[in-house]
Amino acid sequence: MKQFKKGDVYTISFAHLFHDIFSSFLAPLLPLLIAKIGISLSLASFLDIARKIPSLFNPLLGLMAERRDVKYFVIITPAITATAMGLLGVVNSYILALILLFIAGVSATLFHIPSPTMIKEAAGNETGKGMSYFMVGGESARTIGPLIITGAISLWGFEGTYRLIPFGIAASIFLYFKLKDFEVEDFSAKKIEEGSTKKILKSLKSFFIILGSYLLFNAGTKSALTLYLPVYLVRHDISIYEAGISLSILQFFGIVGTFFSGRFSDRIGRKAVLLISAFGITFSMLLFIFFYKNAIFFILPLLGFFLFMPGPVMLSAVQDTNTNKPTFVNSIYMGINFGISSLAVFFIGFFADRFGLDIVYEICTLFTFLSIFIILFLPLKKNA
Repeated sequence: MKQFKKGDVYTISFAHLFHDIFSSFLAPLLPLLIAKIGISLSLASFLDIARKIPSLFNPLLGLMAERRDVKYFVIITPAITATAMGLLGVVNSYILALILLFIAGVSATLFHIPSPTMIKEAAGNETGKGMSYFMVGGESARTIGPLIITGAISLWGFEGTYRLIPFGIAASIFLYFKLKDFEVEDFSAKKIEEGSTKKILKSLKSFFIILGSYLLFNAGTKSALTLYLPVYLVRHDISIYEAGISLSILQFFGIVGTFFSGRFSDRIGRKAVLLISAFGITFSMLLFIFFYKNAIFFILPLLGFFLFMPGPVMLSAVQDTNTNKPTFVNSIYMGINFGISSLAVFFIGFFADRFGLDIVYEICTLFTFLSIFIILFLPLKKNA
């Protein structure tokens, strides 16, 4: 039985925290960017899409990561992402904003491809538990990030957010000293049959088709809330600061959901946790749609808890696959995930411009409910 290495798991999870704090700046900044540059929600959706376009190259980057010391991707990317996101406040051009977000997307892709494999290596036989810690780092970032960026705006104004960049550079320096001796199992040293990449793709084709279908039906609700919640609330006469706090509440209770979901999936099975999540999201979204004006701070915790539960479960399910190229397989999952979420972001913005976010939220709730029937067909282990 492989040992659960707490120190390494905590460090990689903190790396996830450091990196994703800066990635989380876009949603609370979006109302200000829309006003400053003068763009529609459809054009605004391309800002997030630009950040996710690099995910299309995930399989290629995944193969590259199999041949390199992957820890350096995790070490350097917080500095790159912090720089790109920190400069958003000073741009006056839509094109420059797209370029900065594309750079942030490349950095995020390079971080998220190898880090789950590193967690699997450090977690031993408790993959779900390790992924929970890892995802808690990411969801904590999306709780803290909106508070940090709204606080920075209060102190320095929108144009002064570049002052946060040194914190990202300091994070990378810290991670270098903590991870420079980290070793990932040398999968390339194992006996690998010729054409193994094609064989892996063929053997996992049905798994990824069903997985992609689940992500397609489930991505709309998450994108509608994590990206457009501040826009939605501001358009309903709630201040930018209250909207930022609302997003942080949603993300904070997402931490709780991610912390427990991976652990539970090790015990009761990946599929059972996904079903609980889907039913919970559907119920919580109905409450949000009809009662958010009177009970938003009671509904958002419930919604956040269920909304982020699938994250560690899906990462664990991907790492459960029997393969000699785990980073490559994870890169395929990340590519599918980010690609589908990009489509969701675009269509949400497109339809929101024409029919309003209220109608879009109702449609997303229906799709989440339909995802329940797809979960039943996912070929997942009953327990880890």
